[in-house]
Amino acid sequence: MNKVIHAIQDDYPAEFAHCFGCGRLNEKGHHFRTGWFGDKTLTLYEPKDEYMAVPGFAYGGFLASMIDCHGTGSAALALHRKNGYEPGSGHIPPRFVTASLQVDFVKPTPLQSILQAVGTVEEIHPKKWRTTIEVFAGDTLCAKGDVTAVVMPDSFIQR
Repeated sequence: MNKVIHAIQDDYPAEFAHCFGCGRLNEKGHHFRTGWFGDKTLTLYEPKDEYMAVPGFAYGGFLASMIDCHGTGSAALALHRKNGYEPGSGHIPPRFVTASLQVDFVKPTPLQSILQAVGTVEEIHPKKWRTTIEVFAGDTLCAKGDVTAVVMPDSFIQR
């Protein structure tokens, strides 16, 4: 579940829409969707029971995946906006890959709860962006992370 109205992932070209975390074309993936929420970025998601670590709580790897994809999606949003575009504008957004991922688990993360990943993005270099992310279940901070993302290199494009 993700109620972000128009997410950056909605505009990724088909060849870049297969990520297990955020790819809209990956039938078995999470389908994370990231959009603007004021000057922050937002991903909303309700983890499924199969993402369980122990009964009632989410597996840490799932949270790392959420933070990872939120970070790369946030970087794409920020560079797209810097280039003068917004999601849904009809312009193809840049696609990012993860250069670095750091996750801290703060509190157990409940299943059957809508999680909110909230990101703050900063430009490090024209092709390298950093997002700090906090994941909440209600008002409880469950995890926080730091993602450094780089513009996807041409070598990722299969010809």
